[in-house]
Amino acid sequence: MKEVIIIGNGPAGISAALYTTRAGIKTTVIGRDGGALSKAHKIENYYGFTEAISGTDLIKNGIAQAKRLGAEIFTDEVVSIGYTDKLNVKTTTRNFHTDSIILSMGSSRQTPAISGLSEFVGRGVSYCATCDAFFYKGKDVAVLGCCEYALSEAMELLPVTRSVTLITNGASPIPNFPSSISINTKEIVAFSGDKMIESVLFKDGTTLSISGVFIAIGVAGSADLAKKIGARVNGNQIVVDEHMATTIPGIFAAGDCTGGLLQISKAVYEGALAGTEAVKYLRK
Repeated sequence: MKEVIIIGNGPAGISAALYTTRAGIKTTVIGRDGGALSKAHKIENYYGFTEAISGTDLIKNGIAQAKRLGAEIFTDEVVSIGYTDKLNVKTTTRNFHTDSIILSMGSSRQTPAISGLSEFVGRGVSYCATCDAFFYKGKDVAVLGCCEYALSEAMELLPVTRSVTLITNGASPIPNFPSSISINTKEIVAFSGDKMIESVLFKDGTTLSISGVFIAIGVAGSADLAKKIGARVNGNQIVVDEHMATTIPGIFAAGDCTGGLLQISKAVYEGALAGTEAVKYLRK
């Protein structure tokens, strides 16, 4: 049986799941939380509700509907996607293999307001270890973050670079970083250098010499995952065609991660389109 993995359990992802499951495609939905929608106290501009509904309730209803139709729902954080003989989805607890992927987990990349960070993008500042690790072979690098996503990026860098230091900017790191990764929890003042990034300046006046820094704060957004497999992105948005297909065959995207109107109705429509197009792709 052909399989699809949908990353994101909000309106776009669940809408896609409704169409793939009803078409007889084995459907797995992986989501960490409800994203921005779960913070909406009252929703009054979505079709079909005579009374306001909370974002949390709307998410719960959608997940229950997808389960009833046969979708498998996993609560987990996706940290990477890739390709071997099939498409691979890596979470914090397991690896999945699939024939198609629909990215629908929003655009949650976080960029801290640290002096020098934006100035050195492409000159030592990167958002993708899979994409750029090769350029730092035998060099000292840092990963800015503290959690599972940062750990995944650091582990990508370890076999290639001379050293990897986790810089948390004052946050407490999760406990499962290996001893081969140095950890610096000091607050960061600035990144500095000449033509390329050269060092991190901390609040206590100390510095850390580096050749590159990889930003991995919070959880990976859809665009972060898309870049790991080579799909085209434009800033923080995934580039898709009129069929919600990315530039990588078998990978589709829907919802906030494609830009445009950031509304539930748009996400539901794009999820439905991505789901039907994924079914067509898998049946070819």
